[in-house]
Amino acid sequence: MNALNTLRSAFLISLLACSSLLPAYAEQADSLDLEALQPTREQMVASLNIVELLRRHHYNRIQLNDALSSDIFDLYLEQLDPQRSLFTAQDVSNFEEYRYRMDDLLLDGDLTIGFGMHAQQIQRADQRIEFALQLVDEGLEQLDMNSDEQILVDRENAEWPADEQALEALWRKQITDEVLRLSLAGREMEAISEQLEKRYSNQRNRLYQTRGEDIFQNYINALAQAYDPHTQYMSPENAENFDINMSLSLEGIGAVLQSDNEFTRIVRLVPAGPAQKSQQLEPADRIVGVAQGADEMVDVIGWRLDEVVKLIRGPKGSKVRLDVIPAANAPGDLSSREVSLTREAVKLEDQAARSSILEWQDKEQEYRIGVIEVPGFYLDFKAYRNGDEDYRSTTRDVRRLLSELQEEGVDGVVLDLRNNGGGSLQEATELTGLFIEQGPTVLVRNSQGKVQVLDDSNPGIAYQGPLAVMVNRLSASASEIFAGAMQDYGRALVIGEPTFGKGTVQSIQPLNHGELKLTLAKFYRISGQSTQHRGVVPDIVFPSLLDSREIGESSLPRALPWDTIAPADYNAGLQLAPFIRQLSERHLDRVASDAEFNYTLARVDLNKRMQEREFLPLNKTLRQEQQKGFEAEMLALENRRREARGEEALTEIEEKDPLTESIHALNQEDEDSEDDPFLVETGRILIDMLELNERLAHAG
Repeated sequence: MNALNTLRSAFLISLLACSSLLPAYAEQADSLDLEALQPTREQMVASLNIVELLRRHHYNRIQLNDALSSDIFDLYLEQLDPQRSLFTAQDVSNFEEYRYRMDDLLLDGDLTIGFGMHAQQIQRADQRIEFALQLVDEGLEQLDMNSDEQILVDRENAEWPADEQALEALWRKQITDEVLRLSLAGREMEAISEQLEKRYSNQRNRLYQTRGEDIFQNYINALAQAYDPHTQYMSPENAENFDINMSLSLEGIGAVLQSDNEFTRIVRLVPAGPAQKSQQLEPADRIVGVAQGADEMVDVIGWRLDEVVKLIRGPKGSKVRLDVIPAANAPGDLSSREVSLTREAVKLEDQAARSSILEWQDKEQEYRIGVIEVPGFYLDFKAYRNGDEDYRSTTRDVRRLLSELQEEGVDGVVLDLRNNGGGSLQEATELTGLFIEQGPTVLVRNSQGKVQVLDDSNPGIAYQGPLAVMVNRLSASASEIFAGAMQDYGRALVIGEPTFGKGTVQSIQPLNHGELKLTLAKFYRISGQSTQHRGVVPDIVFPSLLDSREIGESSLPRALPWDTIAPADYNAGLQLAPFIRQLSERHLDRVASDAEFNYTLARVDLNKRMQEREFLPLNKTLRQEQQKGFEAEMLALENRRREARGEEALTEIEEKDPLTESIHALNQEDEDSEDDPFLVETGRILIDMLELNERLAHAG
């Protein structure tokens, strides 16, 4: 242990000695009590427990060796400085000495390196904040916003700044960029100065409140996420906020959030929650301010995720206001809008499946297609365990709705699983059983390679007619299991977007200090294909409303790969494959002149082109020209859409974005199904299948 103690002292001394190299503007760093940020005995014991759990029980069965040590090093460095704007190349060179030592130190319960690297990050962050505050104090007007310089949009893979001078030059560029963005969003310079002064002051206050527990959680999560993105250490405080999910058990807005560099980003909306009901928020929106009731808006850029969540949560019935940068904004556009929500607990009955009927008159033939929206795979566990005969569940509700729709004489049924993030695995299995006679529904493979087959053992089918399953990028987990089973059995057409791709199973392991969420198994379809990473690919693909590079399993670093195992023994009695080519051709012919589909495809392409820009000019005139060009293209697309619909052309972009409105329209209780072009087209595809079946029957 003497050698380890020497290593600890040498590393901390080398890091703290770096402070002598800091320029004069870093004097404020003296108020940081870095010496107090040391690992506790509890944390050391917890780290040893976590190392053992990962080595013995994680699905991946990865050895903690030099190769994994290198991965941990890169993950931690990325976590501390994701945009490579705090550390210099010399800092990183100093850290490199420990790239292949982290495994040995973690095996010994030694956390010094993690704490030491974080201490250096705190110093650098404090430098940057002080530098920014000085620029604000000197007057932002002195920043050159007419230069020929440009800034790299994403510095994730950029070179580290060579030295202190290069670091200062980068910070000046970044602050100039912030001022430009706010200026182009319509803010006056005085208001920008006031806003940035508050923002940086708040960030410094929060930096000074860094606790040893924060450092421990970050470092251990670099270890955990070297195994996979869903394996996660949660401190005692954050264990109660599992997955930062403000949904069923706590009053909030009904949204799942995650950190996105300095921003807090919405991952998904909880069905029937305040956020979804408001039709004002969508996945990938960024929350930059939070206010209680009528209080002043608090700027939360740069805040820790758990602190933002605390601000958003509150008593049922109280109001919270959010300042939000919409996901549909052009890259670099920081214009925001305010959203007011009333906090409430999400009730099971609010998330229940519901039905509607779409009607068509095709020549002399009338068609009626039943639609069942399934927001989640729910089960009232309490009532179920108490033996209540009327307990609520997805399967029970869908069975009842199917019966009602058949009494109405529908010609086919669409099960709408868009935005359905999953839920009860038992319900996914039982819902599958409503549409097949009997058989396997999903395979679960554990870390030892043993495969468990879950199946529907109840004979009988609740509905035997034509069936389509709608999915999108936010259809995940249990939704993917059900959609995959329907596709493998040939029981339903799967229509929409490739799904989220989460095909792993996690379990919570209690520790002496906090908890570990550990990936223990993977889901596989009965065909033997994993749902992991690729998700379920629809038979007929619709244009995506969401950026798959930002949302989905494939967007997560170190996500487990897609693979296959031996298929289950099942009987695919109905095969739709022979119809899919004809159905796709009819669909493409029909939507070629469909204004909504063409608009969506063009907007997705435009957004993608804007987001792929590598550099942005630090010149206000050039930046304005880029913004105007984007808006002009948007206006032209919107007017083409309006012309096709027989509506009057616009002279300027409306405040409400049609693409955003299309996203908000999904799964809204008061939304007319006939106003949803994707749902209507799914109904038409189902009618095409009916007609092809009739032709085949007549030909036979």
